[in-house]
Amino acid sequence: MKDDKTKNTAPQGENQDEQELTSEQVNELRQIRRDKLQKLRDAGRDPFIQERWDADAFSMDIKADYEEREKQVPEGEAPAERTVSVSGRIMAFRDMGKASFIDLQDKQGRIQAYVRKDAIGDEEYDWFKTYDIGDIIGIVGTVFKTRHGEISVKAERVVLLSKSIQILPNKRQGLTDTELRYRQRYVDLIMNPEVREDFVKRAAIVKEIKRYLEDDEGYLEVDTPVLTTIAGGANARPFNTHHNTLDLDMKLRISNELYLKRLTVGGLDRVYEMGKMFRNEGMDKNHNPEYTSMELYQAYGDMETVMRLTENIVSKAALAATGSMTITYQGKTFDLTPPWERISMQDAVKKWAGVDFDAIQTDEEARAAAKEKGVEEADKLTRGLAIVELFEMYCEDHLEGPVFITGHPVEISPLSKRDPADTRITRRFEAYINTWEIANGFSELNDPIDQYQRFKDQQSQLEAGDDEAHPMDEDFVNALEVGLPPTGGLGVGIDRVVMLILDAPTIRDVILFPTMKPIEE
Repeated sequence: MKDDKTKNTAPQGENQDEQELTSEQVNELRQIRRDKLQKLRDAGRDPFIQERWDADAFSMDIKADYEEREKQVPEGEAPAERTVSVSGRIMAFRDMGKASFIDLQDKQGRIQAYVRKDAIGDEEYDWFKTYDIGDIIGIVGTVFKTRHGEISVKAERVVLLSKSIQILPNKRQGLTDTELRYRQRYVDLIMNPEVREDFVKRAAIVKEIKRYLEDDEGYLEVDTPVLTTIAGGANARPFNTHHNTLDLDMKLRISNELYLKRLTVGGLDRVYEMGKMFRNEGMDKNHNPEYTSMELYQAYGDMETVMRLTENIVSKAALAATGSMTITYQGKTFDLTPPWERISMQDAVKKWAGVDFDAIQTDEEARAAAKEKGVEEADKLTRGLAIVELFEMYCEDHLEGPVFITGHPVEISPLSKRDPADTRITRRFEAYINTWEIANGFSELNDPIDQYQRFKDQQSQLEAGDDEAHPMDEDFVNALEVGLPPTGGLGVGIDRVVMLILDAPTIRDVILFPTMKPIEE
């Protein structure tokens, strides 16, 4: 290695904070890395044959441990020497001749490593100086504090575990191109620690929701089909696919509701599932075609039961991720502490649209009121659909919340129990925060005759061209005929809840690999 003439270009040349590399320079540096890899292989040091490295300590823990041990010794003295094994990615390289400092990034953060020629040997040090930013290495060494007060690892052994032949963005520029961040999330996670932290917090949110449901409320987590012949449980357009062996057209689920209710019929009184749903619809800051939803069903519960669960799920999730039930989203503050405000859809329409449906009892009157308020194709509406159209036009933008909207018309609630006090509406609610719907729940319809008729009405709409109408599901009707106890059901949009708690501007910021249009060559 002493006669190797390869210039040590990468550690210095790639770490220029004040200049952005041109595509030609990037290609040149990538070729230099490939040449280095070949030299390593020619010397019998192929990094890609490494299979394992046993790290026994991590950056933040090392620092915390040193600071704690430092408190136990007289001022000015160093704690007893501690040997650690660490691994991670080189993120900065400062060559000082016979010694070098590097920043090593692991799962917890970064720690400085001090590598001296006389500590690891001349040949190993010469090889070490050819390593690049982005390379993954293992280090065995002792923990100490530099004269500048930085807790570091003094290397006794350095091993190259994986060679990076791609060029990371430079320190000053970072990875700031939003589109590129989503497409290359692996680079985004390396370069932007706050992104990694957000996904760690997302995991904490999911963990707390599951803990609460299972430990505090006695729910059983289950799995239901993603591939199905009937995409039921919601009004939405599905993705279509085909099973070759069975020569069968199938769909990706838009909801898992009907399967979970079947389990409740079967005697699993409290079930939930958190998983991916798929809707072949538009994309915006709040919508991704593939998203995470959580649905639960509680036998012998009702709408009130699952409203309480909704409040607890969201508030406890916020507490787990941020330490508080009060969150700030894009400059607005929301107190998620239960109980939440409640308002009926009809009262909301009266308040913000100025239309009093207590005085409107017929479809004809409702159409006239909707037309006067600018609703398109108002002549096709029923009284219930007119309420919904006016609610969406005039009310949703006022729902800062957290607030429950109740009293949904039966026309848009094919799976909800009717309200005995007014059979034109259902025992259903939607939860809103920041004007977004984040949860939907109801007292489940368990009357098989009523359910069959509602499915028939929805099927007629489907055949008339409404590709979001609910299809007929005769097996589900059969399950209801077997007998579904009074049941409360809830669906929560996990991605939107995470967005709110983590103050993420778009849904793509909380999905590791959001749906992206392919780059056109």
